[in-house]
Amino acid sequence: MKKLVTILLITVFTMTAYSQTKNFLDSPYLETSARVDTLVTPDKIYLNITIQEKDSKGRKSVEEQENKMANSLRNLGIDLEKQLVIKDLSSNFKKYFLRQKEVLKSKQYALLVHSGKKAAEVLMALEKLGIANTYLEKTEYSKMEALELELKSKAVAKAKKKAEALTAPLGQTVGNAIHIMDTSTPYYPRYNQPRMEMKTMAMDMAEAEPLDIDFEKIKVETSVNIKFQLSN
Repeated sequence: MKKLVTILLITVFTMTAYSQTKNFLDSPYLETSARVDTLVTPDKIYLNITIQEKDSKGRKSVEEQENKMANSLRNLGIDLEKQLVIKDLSSNFKKYFLRQKEVLKSKQYALLVHSGKKAAEVLMALEKLGIANTYLEKTEYSKMEALELELKSKAVAKAKKKAEALTAPLGQTVGNAIHIMDTSTPYYPRYNQPRMEMKTMAMDMAEAEPLDIDFEKIKVETSVNIKFQLSN
């Protein structure tokens, strides 16, 4: 008996779904799509910084270089607690002829800044300290989610205007949307490769001033596909 009830329920559900699909296909509709995009300046810029001990007599420890870096970053107005994190800590053991072992440590950091000019100031400050193993890791826009929602709304409004323009010569009216599909591609942060390492510059860093230039703008786009009911 239970099996019979189950079969009947499945049959009813299938027939209902088929009827709804048929009604949808039988009603006059217009299908249109729209795409909108914009450019935004990244305001979250991540720099990857590595401090290493030198294998030499007068080498500076990681801790000593770290403290100097911290003071230099504070002088630039950077909040270390919010903008600087340690990503990795490693040590290399090296054997010498006298079978002694010496530990060569290195630390890797991620630094967050909010403008291209500030990133340039950081690079100059690190260069003066002899910390040249630095590269741009990724760039982001902090209000990306709100921006994407705004663009989706604009895309829907644009799709409706297109539908109205297409139907006006026919004397028909655009009704309710009966199907909406978001065909946008999700935005992902733009990552850069470690090969963009900053080497020692030949120019006089004490006299140079960083240009107030932002990073390349991020293109954000969204697209929708909508079916509108039509009426005479």
